[in-house]
Formats: sequence, C-alpha cells, structure tokens
Amino acid sequence: MNKVELEESRREFLLKSISVGTLAVSASSGLLIPAPSHAMGKIPKQLVPGKSIYDMRGTVLVDGVKANESTLIKASSKVETKSGSHVVFVIGSDGHVLRENSTVQFKGSEFFEEGLRLVTGKLLSVFGARPKHKQHTLRTSTATIGIRGTGVYTESYEDASYLCTCYGTVDVYADNDDNSAERIISKKHENPRYILADGSKGKFIEDAPIKNHSVEELILVESLVGRKPPVSFISDYNPPREDY
Repeated sequence: MNKVELEESRREFLLKSISVGTLAVSASSGLLIPAPSHAMGKIPKQLVPGKSIYDMRGTVLVDGVKANESTLIKASSKVETKSGSHVVFVIGSDGHVLRENSTVQFKGSEFFEEGLRLVTGKLLSVFGARPKHKQHTLRTSTATIGIRGTGVYTESYEDASYLCTCYGTVDVYADNDDNSAERIISKKHENPRYILADGSKGKFIEDAPIKNHSVEELILVESLVGRKPPVSFISDYNPPREDY
C-alpha cells in the first residue's frame, strides 16, 4: 500500500468511525480512540456470538487467507497484518488490537486461548480471568509472560521486546537469562519494561517508557468482550472534550 492509498484508508476509517460515533484515529499516533463527541456513551457493546472482527483496514491474513469482516478467528489461528493495516478482534473472553506489519500465532482450542506468540510487531490485548489451574502464556521474541486477567501492550523484535502491564499481574521471564525474572503488579501503566535478547546476567529486564498505546483503546477493547477496565485504571480518566 503506497502513501496515497494509506491516507485514503485512514480517511475512510475516520469517516466511518465518526458516522457511528465510536472511534476516531489520532493523527499523531495512529491509535484507535473513542470519538470526542459523547465518546464514552457510544463505545460499542460486546460483539455478538459468531463474530470475531470489530474493525480492520488494509491487508489482514487469518491462517494465510485474506480476511473480511465475517472471518472467524479461533484460539489456534495465525493473524498477520501488512503495511498500513490493522485489525481489532476478539477470541472468546480476550480482545486484541494487532497493528501493522505484525504476526501473532495463537494457541488453544475453539475460542479459548491458552497462549499466544507475538512473532513480530505490536499487539494490545485484554484477557479474561482464567481458572486457577489455567494461566495464559504470552511469548515474544525474548520473553515469556504469564498472564492473569490482565491488560497488556507488547512489541516484539529480534533484539528486544517491550511490555507494558497496563493493569493486572504478570510474571515476566527473559528467555535468554534464567536470572532475569519479575512479577509486575500494575494499576495503570506503572512498570513498562524492555526484555533484552542479550545483556548482563540478571539485567535482561530494564525500565521502559509508556509508548504507542492509549487508555481509550483499552476501554474500547474491553467493551468488545463485555467488560470494563478496573476502576483504578479509569478513575481519573476524562473523555476528550467535544471541542478537542
């Protein structure tokens, strides 16, 4: 997709979003956010059974086949996005936003995720609570992350991964160093981390800034699976002003 086509795709998405009053695109970041006008009252409801995709743009492949809005994404599916593309979707009680140039392979049966591997790219996810004996495992290029009813944003590259535990609890392990591990408990983006492919023993996990995702996105994706983020996460959140 060239620059002109990409701008046209973004324009079409913005027009559609404004028309239904649910989403807009931040010009500076490309993030999905609720539309300014009465945004929080018009966030979409839970997707109906049998529907996986809330929104998609550009070229999205599900199990190697170009997706459309009727495509079902299962807990064993592989989802890929090309340049200038994204997809917002749910699998069971979990919701995801996969950004452009990204690949994620899910593991599970039917619509119950047991885990996923973010092969490359960027993924925002919200996870429903699991039974005590069933922990979701998120893997990146450099890390293994145990998930417990959590909202997270991850990026996966050859030499490092990025993790923001937006809220909830995760256990993070650096794949290349048994001495680098951490339990993160977060109420609102407190402890973002880089997980490195190489470094000093015991120091493969480093502090990181908050980047490339928003409170609004998490609120929206939780709504698609019939939930709201924890009160502590949105307690001081104010929707964008109507004249923003």
